Amino acid sequence: MAIEGTGVSELATRYSIALFELADENKALDQVAGDLVALKQILAESADLRRLVRSPVISRADQGRAMAAVLDRAEVSDLTKRFIGLVAKNRRLFALEGMIEGYLAELARRRGEVTAQVTSAQPLSDAQLAAVVDALKASIGSKVLINTSVDPALIGGMIVKFGSRMVDTSVRTKLNKLQLAMKASGGSV
Repeated sequence: MAIEGTGVSELATRYSIALFELADENKALDQVAGDLVALKQILAESADLRRLVRSPVISRADQGRAMAAVLDRAEVSDLTKRFIGLVAKNRRLFALEGMIEGYLAELARRRGEVTAQVTSAQPLSDAQLAAVVDALKASIGSKVLINTSVDPALIGGMIVKFGSRMVDTSVRTKLNKLQLAMKASGGSV
């Protein structure tokens, strides 16, 4: 299983680097990045589209037509349409999310930006998000991009991951630590 994941990761990396180089040659790095962010959002919101890109039983022609329709509706650039068309033709749509992440990560790396994943129990307000960005910028010392997600199971607080570091201030983790401490001391929970 781990080998399969590594293979998909390597495949996604190769494709994302190829797209990055094409976009760079065409001076369309930001345009393609915007297209990919929009496509990432569409994938996140549509379970049907996620099934389409991952399904080995849907023909390559049907996958290509469906993706072309999605891309037309999203009004993405011609370069992005041609790239996704090639990915569909080569039956590699299952690695599309990794390709998107790889492209965006390379663009951020080139710009000296750090991307942080912030998971909170509830959606963050604009003021809270700004405070997180400011705190990370002060800690890291470079421009910070934030990817946010919501996990109600955290109960409260948030988990912030950037680079190889993670800060977990969630209520769920604090309760788990308290429970472990009580068990270790012989108390009952």
